[in-house]
Amino acid sequence: MSDEKRAVILVSGGMDSATAVYEAIDRGYEPYFFHTSYGQETENKEQECAEALAAEVDAADFLHVETHHLVAIGASSLTDTDIDVADADLDSDDIPTSYVPFRNANLLSMATSYAEANDCSAVFIGAHSEDFSGYPDCRPEFFDAFQQVINVGTKPETRIELVAPFVEWSKTDIAERGLELDVPYEITWSCYRDEEPACGRCDACAFRLQAFQRVGVSDPIDYAERPEYHAESLTDSAE
Repeated sequence: MSDEKRAVILVSGGMDSATAVYEAIDRGYEPYFFHTSYGQETENKEQECAEALAAEVDAADFLHVETHHLVAIGASSLTDTDIDVADADLDSDDIPTSYVPFRNANLLSMATSYAEANDCSAVFIGAHSEDFSGYPDCRPEFFDAFQQVINVGTKPETRIELVAPFVEWSKTDIAERGLELDVPYEITWSCYRDEEPACGRCDACAFRLQAFQRVGVSDPIDYAERPEYHAESLTDSAE
């Protein structure tokens, strides 16, 4: 095994995972990109952005996997054409229709296999506090539990740390950190609804636009609409 630290990073093509890439590199890891197409409406655009980011950072490897069993399972507006992608309601505590049942367990299982096969010592995921308020598989407790799965389900000599560096952060915190790290947000994509321009109205667009508005920087990607999402000051991180 090389002395160089290696990390698998779940890279969707969005701003959170892009920031996780730069965070991993800043911590001294060589990045191995893991990207999945699971039947989401914008899968082509997301793959394009993930590949562009891999080229930007000269990633050590890029693994693209199609996981269309999640389409067969359905029950999410991201994978089921019979369920509409809803406009954002940032004040709601309900689980949104965009939740893909147990998706992160599926993706982290594959990422762990990839990490063990390539002698990687970490798996990074860009989940944050505004994710876990709506998505059960983004909660800190979920990642703690999955770390135990990794520990008992891999070879005795394997040591892989599951790293969710932003799990207690807001989207605004991520934007601030990404700007510090010079993340090329112009080649990232977050919209659930459209290939381009981004709709500006779905949950993913709303949280992204709100974060940029709160840090006082214009989001560099194109939008069909750019609503104002409560751009007043925000506390540094979620309570």
